[in-house]
Amino acid sequence: MRHRVGPRHARRPAPTLLRGIYVPRSMDAGAHAMTTFGIPLLVLATTHSAVLTGVAFALEWVPRLAAFALAGAMVDRYGASPVFRTASELRALTVVAAALALPYSDGVGATVTVMLLAASTGVLSEFSYIAAETAGGAASRAAGSRAHRVQSVLLGIDQVGTLAGPALAGLLLERYGATGMLTVIAGFSLLAGLLAPRQRDGRASGLPEPVMKGLRTGWSTMRSLPALCWLVVGLTLSNLAVGLLQAAAPVIVIQHMGRSSADVGMVWSVAAVATLIAVALWRRAIDRYGLWPVGAVAAAIAATTCLAVTLTHTYTTYLALIAVLMAAEGGMTVMLRTLRSHLIPASAFGSTLAVSALILLAPFPVAGVLIAVTPPALLVHVMTGCAVLQAVGLAVTFARLRSAPGLRTALA
Repeated sequence: MRHRVGPRHARRPAPTLLRGIYVPRSMDAGAHAMTTFGIPLLVLATTHSAVLTGVAFALEWVPRLAAFALAGAMVDRYGASPVFRTASELRALTVVAAALALPYSDGVGATVTVMLLAASTGVLSEFSYIAAETAGGAASRAAGSRAHRVQSVLLGIDQVGTLAGPALAGLLLERYGATGMLTVIAGFSLLAGLLAPRQRDGRASGLPEPVMKGLRTGWSTMRSLPALCWLVVGLTLSNLAVGLLQAAAPVIVIQHMGRSSADVGMVWSVAAVATLIAVALWRRAIDRYGLWPVGAVAAAIAATTCLAVTLTHTYTTYLALIAVLMAAEGGMTVMLRTLRSHLIPASAFGSTLAVSALILLAPFPVAGVLIAVTPPALLVHVMTGCAVLQAVGLAVTFARLRSAPGLRTALA
Protein backbone atom coordinates (compact mmCIF):
# COMPACT_ATOMS: atom_id res chain seq x y z
CA MET A 1 0.00 0.00 0.00
CA ARG A 2 2.86 2.43 0.69
CA HIS A 3 3.98 2.48 -2.94
CA ARG A 4 0.70 4.24 -3.92
CA VAL A 5 1.32 7.29 -1.74
CA GLY A 6 4.02 8.87 -3.92
CA PRO A 7 2.14 8.84 -7.27
CA ARG A 8 -1.08 10.07 -5.67
CA HIS A 9 0.69 13.05 -4.11
CA ALA A 10 2.59 13.71 -7.32
CA ARG A 11 -0.73 14.31 -9.09
CA ARG A 12 -2.05 16.74 -6.46
CA PRO A 13 0.06 19.90 -6.83
CA ALA A 14 -1.24 21.01 -10.27
CA PRO A 15 -4.98 21.00 -9.48
CA THR A 16 -4.29 22.34 -5.99
CA LEU A 17 -2.35 25.29 -7.42
CA LEU A 18 -4.94 25.90 -10.11
CA ARG A 19 -7.92 25.82 -7.75
CA GLY A 20 -6.30 27.18 -4.62
CA ILE A 21 -3.83 29.78 -5.97
CA TYR A 22 -4.10 30.60 -9.67
CA VAL A 23 -7.88 30.97 -10.06
CA PRO A 24 -8.52 33.16 -6.99
CA ARG A 25 -5.38 35.17 -7.82
CA SER A 26 -6.78 35.73 -11.34
CA MET A 27 -10.11 36.96 -9.99
CA ASP A 28 -8.38 39.28 -7.53
CA ALA A 29 -5.99 40.62 -10.18
CA GLY A 30 -8.96 41.47 -12.42
CA ALA A 31 -10.84 43.25 -9.62
CA HIS A 32 -7.67 45.03 -8.47
CA ALA A 33 -6.84 46.38 -11.94
CA MET A 34 -10.43 47.42 -12.64
CA THR A 35 -10.71 49.36 -9.39
CA THR A 36 -7.30 51.02 -9.74
CA PHE A 37 -8.00 52.33 -13.24
CA GLY A 38 -11.80 52.30 -13.30
CA ILE A 39 -12.66 54.23 -10.14
CA PRO A 40 -10.98 57.48 -11.33
CA LEU A 41 -12.90 57.11 -14.60
CA LEU A 42 -16.11 56.68 -12.63
CA VAL A 43 -15.35 59.77 -10.56
CA LEU A 44 -14.79 61.85 -13.69
CA ALA A 45 -17.96 60.50 -15.30
CA THR A 46 -19.95 61.20 -12.12
CA THR A 47 -18.56 64.60 -11.12
CA HIS A 48 -17.12 65.94 -14.42
CA SER A 49 -14.37 67.44 -12.27
CA ALA A 50 -10.63 67.10 -12.88
CA VAL A 51 -10.03 68.23 -9.30
CA LEU A 52 -12.18 65.48 -7.80
CA THR A 53 -10.62 62.93 -10.14
CA GLY A 54 -7.22 63.80 -8.68
CA VAL A 55 -8.61 63.65 -5.14
CA ALA A 56 -10.09 60.21 -5.86
CA PHE A 57 -6.73 58.98 -7.16
CA ALA A 58 -5.08 60.18 -3.93
CA LEU A 59 -7.85 58.58 -1.86
CA GLU A 60 -7.14 55.26 -3.54
CA TRP A 61 -3.43 55.38 -2.71
CA VAL A 62 -3.17 57.03 0.72
CA PRO A 63 -5.15 54.26 2.48
CA ARG A 64 -3.17 51.64 0.58
CA LEU A 65 0.07 52.99 1.97
CA ALA A 66 -1.41 53.15 5.45
CA ALA A 67 -2.73 49.59 5.14
CA PHE A 68 0.45 48.07 3.73
CA ALA A 69 2.19 47.23 7.01
CA LEU A 70 -1.10 46.45 8.78
CA ALA A 71 -2.09 43.99 6.07
CA GLY A 72 1.18 42.13 6.51
CA ALA A 73 0.70 41.95 10.28
CA MET A 74 -2.86 40.65 9.85
CA VAL A 75 -1.71 37.96 7.43
CA ASP A 76 1.02 36.92 9.89
CA ARG A 77 -1.51 36.70 12.71
CA TYR A 78 -4.54 35.12 11.00
CA GLY A 79 -3.16 33.51 7.84
CA ALA A 80 -3.31 34.43 4.16
CA SER A 81 -6.52 32.60 3.24
CA PRO A 82 -8.84 34.15 5.87
CA VAL A 83 -7.51 37.66 5.15
CA PHE A 84 -7.81 37.16 1.39
CA ARG A 85 -11.34 35.79 1.66
CA THR A 86 -12.53 38.53 4.02
CA ALA A 87 -10.99 41.38 1.99
CA SER A 88 -12.41 40.04 -1.30
CA GLU A 89 -15.91 39.58 0.08
CA LEU A 90 -15.92 43.00 1.77
CA ARG A 91 -14.81 44.58 -1.51
CA ALA A 92 -17.67 42.85 -3.30
CA LEU A 93 -20.17 44.15 -0.72
CA THR A 94 -18.73 47.67 -0.90
CA VAL A 95 -18.90 47.79 -4.68
CA VAL A 96 -22.45 46.40 -4.74
CA ALA A 97 -23.55 49.01 -2.20
CA ALA A 98 -22.10 51.76 -4.39
CA ALA A 99 -23.76 50.32 -7.50
CA LEU A 100 -27.13 50.34 -5.72
CA ALA A 101 -26.67 53.83 -4.28
CA LEU A 102 -25.39 55.73 -7.32
CA PRO A 103 -28.61 55.61 -9.44
CA TYR A 104 -30.47 57.31 -6.58
CA SER A 105 -27.73 59.82 -5.76
CA ASP A 106 -27.32 63.29 -7.16
CA GLY A 107 -24.76 66.04 -6.72
CA VAL A 108 -23.10 65.83 -3.32
CA GLY A 109 -24.47 62.34 -2.60
CA ALA A 110 -22.97 60.89 -5.78
CA THR A 111 -19.65 62.62 -5.13
CA VAL A 112 -19.44 61.30 -1.57
CA THR A 113 -20.34 57.79 -2.77
CA VAL A 114 -17.61 57.57 -5.40
CA MET A 115 -15.02 59.11 -3.08
CA LEU A 116 -15.78 56.61 -0.32
CA LEU A 117 -15.68 53.86 -2.92
CA ALA A 118 -12.19 54.95 -4.01
CA ALA A 119 -10.86 54.96 -0.45
CA SER A 120 -12.44 51.67 0.67
CA THR A 121 -11.54 49.66 -2.43
CA GLY A 122 -7.95 50.92 -2.15
CA VAL A 123 -7.62 49.52 1.36
CA LEU A 124 -9.36 46.23 0.65
CA SER A 125 -7.40 45.65 -2.56
CA GLU A 126 -4.15 46.11 -0.63
CA PHE A 127 -5.21 43.51 1.96
CA SER A 128 -6.19 40.97 -0.70
CA TYR A 129 -2.99 41.62 -2.66
CA ILE A 130 -0.69 41.14 0.35
CA ALA A 131 -2.57 37.96 1.28
CA ALA A 132 -2.36 36.68 -2.32
CA GLU A 133 1.39 37.42 -2.44
CA THR A 134 1.87 35.53 0.84
CA ALA A 135 -0.09 32.53 -0.44
CA GLY A 136 1.93 32.59 -3.66
CA GLY A 137 5.16 32.62 -1.69
CA ALA A 138 4.02 29.64 0.35
CA ALA A 139 3.07 27.79 -2.85
CA SER A 140 6.52 28.52 -4.29
CA ARG A 141 8.27 27.11 -1.22
CA ALA A 142 6.06 24.01 -1.35
CA ALA A 143 6.93 23.53 -5.04
CA GLY A 144 10.62 23.09 -4.19
CA SER A 145 12.74 22.98 -7.33
CA ARG A 146 9.76 24.10 -9.44
CA ALA A 147 9.23 27.32 -7.46
CA HIS A 148 10.23 29.48 -10.43
CA ARG A 149 7.38 28.01 -12.45
CA VAL A 150 4.85 29.05 -9.81
CA GLN A 151 6.22 32.58 -9.70
CA SER A 152 6.25 32.90 -13.48
CA VAL A 153 2.57 31.94 -13.62
CA LEU A 154 1.70 34.43 -10.86
CA LEU A 155 3.61 37.20 -12.65
CA GLY A 156 1.76 36.36 -15.87
CA ILE A 157 -1.59 36.52 -14.04
CA ASP A 158 -0.79 39.98 -12.69
CA GLN A 159 0.28 41.24 -16.12
CA VAL A 160 -2.85 39.86 -17.78
CA GLY A 161 -4.96 41.57 -15.10
CA THR A 162 -3.19 44.85 -15.81
CA LEU A 163 -3.70 44.24 -19.52
CA ALA A 164 -7.41 43.44 -19.44
CA GLY A 165 -8.62 45.34 -16.37
CA PRO A 166 -8.31 48.97 -17.58
CA ALA A 167 -9.79 48.27 -21.02
CA LEU A 168 -12.66 46.24 -19.55
CA ALA A 169 -13.43 48.91 -16.95
CA GLY A 170 -13.47 51.67 -19.55
CA LEU A 171 -15.60 49.66 -21.98
CA LEU A 172 -18.15 48.66 -19.34
CA LEU A 173 -18.40 52.22 -18.04
CA GLU A 174 -18.96 53.58 -21.54
CA ARG A 175 -21.56 50.99 -22.62
CA TYR A 176 -23.32 50.02 -19.39
CA GLY A 177 -22.58 52.89 -17.05
CA ALA A 178 -21.40 52.74 -13.46
CA THR A 179 -23.71 49.85 -12.58
CA GLY A 180 -22.26 47.61 -15.29
CA MET A 181 -18.65 48.27 -14.35
CA LEU A 182 -19.23 47.92 -10.61
CA THR A 183 -21.22 44.71 -11.05
CA VAL A 184 -18.33 43.05 -12.86
CA ILE A 185 -15.84 44.22 -10.21
CA ALA A 186 -18.13 42.81 -7.52
CA GLY A 187 -18.39 39.53 -9.43
CA PHE A 188 -14.61 39.14 -9.67
CA SER A 189 -14.25 39.98 -5.96
CA LEU A 190 -16.94 37.55 -4.89
CA LEU A 191 -15.46 34.73 -6.96
CA ALA A 192 -12.02 35.42 -5.49
CA GLY A 193 -13.43 35.13 -1.97
CA LEU A 194 -15.48 32.01 -2.71
CA LEU A 195 -12.57 30.24 -4.42
CA ALA A 196 -9.99 31.09 -1.76
CA PRO A 197 -8.33 27.90 -0.45
CA ARG A 198 -9.97 26.46 2.64
CA GLN A 199 -6.86 24.81 4.08
CA ARG A 200 -5.21 26.12 7.24
CA ASP A 201 -2.38 28.58 6.65
CA GLY A 202 0.98 28.08 8.27
CA ARG A 203 1.29 30.86 10.84
CA ALA A 204 4.26 32.16 12.70
CA SER A 205 4.53 31.06 16.29
CA GLY A 206 3.51 33.69 18.84
CA LEU A 207 2.58 37.24 17.97
CA PRO A 208 3.96 38.86 14.82
CA GLU A 209 6.71 41.43 15.10
CA PRO A 210 5.29 44.89 15.88
CA VAL A 211 4.70 46.88 12.69
CA MET A 212 6.82 49.88 13.71
CA LYS A 213 9.74 47.71 14.80
CA GLY A 214 9.72 45.92 11.48
CA LEU A 215 9.68 49.24 9.59
CA ARG A 216 12.63 50.52 11.65
CA THR A 217 14.58 47.34 10.90
CA GLY A 218 13.86 47.69 7.19
CA TRP A 219 14.83 51.36 7.17
CA SER A 220 18.16 50.76 8.90
CA THR A 221 18.94 47.86 6.56
CA MET A 222 18.18 49.87 3.45
CA ARG A 223 20.31 52.79 4.66
CA SER A 224 23.23 50.37 5.00
CA LEU A 225 22.95 49.49 1.29
CA PRO A 226 23.91 52.60 -0.75
CA ALA A 227 23.20 50.99 -4.12
CA LEU A 228 19.67 50.05 -3.10
CA CYS A 229 19.11 53.49 -1.54
CA TRP A 230 20.10 55.33 -4.70
CA LEU A 231 17.97 53.12 -6.93
CA VAL A 232 14.94 53.56 -4.67
CA VAL A 233 15.45 57.34 -4.72
CA GLY A 234 15.65 57.41 -8.51
CA LEU A 235 12.63 55.18 -9.00
CA THR A 236 10.63 57.19 -6.46
CA LEU A 237 11.18 60.37 -8.49
CA SER A 238 10.32 58.42 -11.63
CA ASN A 239 7.13 57.13 -9.98
CA LEU A 240 6.06 60.71 -9.30
CA ALA A 241 6.11 61.44 -13.03
CA VAL A 242 4.43 58.13 -13.90
CA GLY A 243 1.83 58.57 -11.15
CA LEU A 244 1.02 62.06 -12.43
CA LEU A 245 0.50 60.70 -15.94
CA GLN A 246 -1.70 57.92 -14.58
CA ALA A 247 -3.79 60.29 -12.45
CA ALA A 248 -4.10 62.81 -15.29
CA ALA A 249 -4.96 60.25 -17.98
CA PRO A 250 -8.78 60.52 -17.63
CA VAL A 251 -8.58 64.32 -17.79
CA ILE A 252 -6.15 64.40 -20.72
CA VAL A 253 -7.78 61.71 -22.84
CA ILE A 254 -11.44 62.55 -22.18
CA GLN A 255 -11.48 66.30 -21.61
CA HIS A 256 -8.45 67.49 -23.58
CA MET A 257 -8.47 64.99 -26.44
CA GLY A 258 -12.21 64.39 -26.60
CA ARG A 259 -11.96 60.59 -26.43
CA SER A 260 -13.97 58.05 -24.40
CA SER A 261 -13.54 56.12 -21.15
CA ALA A 262 -12.74 53.02 -23.18
CA ASP A 263 -9.87 54.89 -24.84
CA VAL A 264 -8.39 55.67 -21.41
CA GLY A 265 -8.47 51.99 -20.50
CA MET A 266 -6.92 51.10 -23.85
CA VAL A 267 -3.89 53.27 -23.08
CA TRP A 268 -2.97 51.21 -20.02
CA SER A 269 -3.85 47.89 -21.64
CA VAL A 270 -1.50 48.60 -24.55
CA ALA A 271 1.13 49.71 -22.02
CA ALA A 272 0.72 46.39 -20.17
CA VAL A 273 1.30 44.43 -23.40
CA ALA A 274 4.42 46.48 -24.13
CA THR A 275 5.69 45.93 -20.58
CA LEU A 276 5.05 42.18 -20.72
CA ILE A 277 7.10 41.89 -23.91
CA ALA A 278 9.79 44.31 -22.77
CA VAL A 279 10.46 42.56 -19.46
CA ALA A 280 11.50 39.40 -21.32
CA LEU A 281 13.77 41.47 -23.60
CA TRP A 282 15.29 43.39 -20.67
CA ARG A 283 16.16 40.13 -18.90
CA ARG A 284 17.97 38.82 -21.99
CA ALA A 285 19.79 42.14 -22.37
CA ILE A 286 20.95 42.01 -18.73
CA ASP A 287 22.32 38.50 -19.30
CA ARG A 288 24.37 39.80 -22.23
CA TYR A 289 25.39 43.34 -21.24
CA GLY A 290 25.06 43.51 -17.46
CA LEU A 291 22.73 45.16 -15.00
CA TRP A 292 23.99 48.76 -14.92
CA PRO A 293 24.21 49.39 -18.70
CA VAL A 294 20.74 48.00 -19.33
CA GLY A 295 19.27 49.89 -16.38
CA ALA A 296 20.88 53.11 -17.61
CA VAL A 297 19.42 52.63 -21.10
CA ALA A 298 15.98 51.95 -19.62
CA ALA A 299 16.26 55.08 -17.48
CA ALA A 300 17.29 57.21 -20.47
CA ILE A 301 14.34 55.92 -22.51
CA ALA A 302 11.92 56.52 -19.63
CA ALA A 303 13.10 60.08 -19.03
CA THR A 304 13.08 61.02 -22.73
CA THR A 305 9.67 59.47 -23.34
CA CYS A 306 8.11 61.12 -20.29
CA LEU A 307 9.24 64.53 -21.54
CA ALA A 308 7.81 63.72 -24.99
CA VAL A 309 4.42 62.75 -23.50
CA THR A 310 3.98 66.26 -22.12
CA LEU A 311 4.33 67.70 -25.64
CA THR A 312 1.92 65.45 -27.53
CA HIS A 313 -1.60 66.48 -28.51
CA THR A 314 -2.86 63.41 -30.40
CA TYR A 315 -4.31 60.24 -28.89
CA THR A 316 -2.33 57.79 -31.04
CA THR A 317 1.00 59.40 -30.18
CA TYR A 318 0.02 59.64 -26.52
CA LEU A 319 -0.88 55.92 -26.44
CA ALA A 320 2.40 54.92 -28.12
CA LEU A 321 4.54 57.07 -25.83
CA ILE A 322 2.85 55.76 -22.67
CA ALA A 323 3.51 52.20 -23.89
CA VAL A 324 7.22 52.97 -24.46
CA LEU A 325 7.45 54.70 -21.08
CA MET A 326 5.98 51.77 -19.19
CA ALA A 327 8.17 49.32 -21.09
CA ALA A 328 11.22 51.31 -19.97
CA GLU A 329 9.90 51.38 -16.41
CA GLY A 330 9.70 47.60 -16.65
CA GLY A 331 13.43 47.47 -17.33
CA MET A 332 14.19 49.50 -14.21
CA THR A 333 11.84 47.30 -12.20
CA VAL A 334 13.77 44.21 -13.31
CA MET A 335 16.94 45.95 -12.15
CA LEU A 336 15.37 46.79 -8.77
CA ARG A 337 14.22 43.21 -8.19
CA THR A 338 17.63 41.83 -9.16
CA LEU A 339 19.54 44.31 -7.03
CA ARG A 340 17.52 43.83 -3.88
CA SER A 341 17.64 40.03 -4.20
CA HIS A 342 21.46 40.26 -4.23
CA LEU A 343 21.92 42.91 -1.57
CA ILE A 344 19.24 42.53 1.12
CA PRO A 345 20.13 39.94 3.78
CA ALA A 346 17.58 37.17 4.14
CA SER A 347 17.04 37.92 7.83
CA ALA A 348 15.72 41.41 7.02
CA PHE A 349 14.33 40.88 3.54
CA GLY A 350 10.63 41.23 4.39
CA SER A 351 10.96 44.39 6.47
CA THR A 352 13.33 46.03 3.97
CA LEU A 353 11.02 45.13 1.10
CA ALA A 354 8.10 46.72 2.96
CA VAL A 355 10.02 49.96 3.56
CA SER A 356 11.20 50.20 -0.04
CA ALA A 357 7.67 49.52 -1.31
CA LEU A 358 6.22 52.24 0.92
CA ILE A 359 8.76 54.76 -0.39
CA LEU A 360 8.24 53.74 -4.02
CA LEU A 361 4.43 53.98 -3.75
CA ALA A 362 4.36 57.28 -1.84
CA PRO A 363 4.46 59.44 -5.02
CA PHE A 364 1.12 58.09 -6.26
CA PRO A 365 -1.13 59.88 -3.74
CA VAL A 366 1.08 62.95 -4.15
CA ALA A 367 0.35 62.81 -7.87
CA GLY A 368 -3.38 62.73 -7.14
CA VAL A 369 -3.08 65.79 -4.92
CA LEU A 370 -1.12 67.63 -7.64
CA ILE A 371 -3.90 66.93 -10.15
CA ALA A 372 -6.49 68.13 -7.65
CA VAL A 373 -4.79 71.47 -6.91
CA THR A 374 -3.50 72.27 -10.40
CA PRO A 375 -5.70 74.42 -12.67
CA PRO A 376 -6.33 72.67 -16.02
CA ALA A 377 -4.40 75.36 -17.92
CA LEU A 378 -1.27 74.64 -15.86
CA LEU A 379 -1.46 70.84 -15.90
CA VAL A 380 0.98 70.46 -18.80
CA HIS A 381 3.53 72.66 -17.03
CA VAL A 382 3.32 70.58 -13.84
CA MET A 383 3.73 67.39 -15.89
CA THR A 384 6.77 68.87 -17.63
CA GLY A 385 8.29 69.87 -14.30
CA CYS A 386 7.86 66.35 -12.92
CA ALA A 387 9.36 64.90 -16.11
CA VAL A 388 12.43 67.15 -15.74
CA LEU A 389 12.73 66.12 -12.07
CA GLN A 390 12.54 62.48 -13.15
CA ALA A 391 15.29 62.95 -15.74
CA VAL A 392 17.62 64.71 -13.31
CA GLY A 393 16.93 62.19 -10.55
CA LEU A 394 17.59 59.19 -12.78
CA ALA A 395 20.78 60.75 -14.17
CA VAL A 396 22.18 61.35 -10.67
CA THR A 397 21.02 57.91 -9.51
CA PHE A 398 22.78 55.98 -12.26
CA ALA A 399 25.91 58.10 -11.97
CA ARG A 400 26.06 57.16 -8.28
CA LEU A 401 25.15 53.52 -8.92
CA ARG A 402 28.12 53.01 -11.22
CA SER A 403 30.52 53.21 -8.25
CA ALA A 404 28.15 52.37 -5.38
CA PRO A 405 29.48 49.73 -2.91
CA GLY A 406 27.78 46.35 -3.25
CA LEU A 407 26.73 46.75 -6.89
CA ARG A 408 29.57 44.73 -8.36
CA THR A 409 28.16 41.38 -7.19
CA ALA A 410 24.79 42.18 -8.77
CA LEU A 411 26.49 43.13 -12.02
CA ALA A 412 28.32 39.81 -12.20
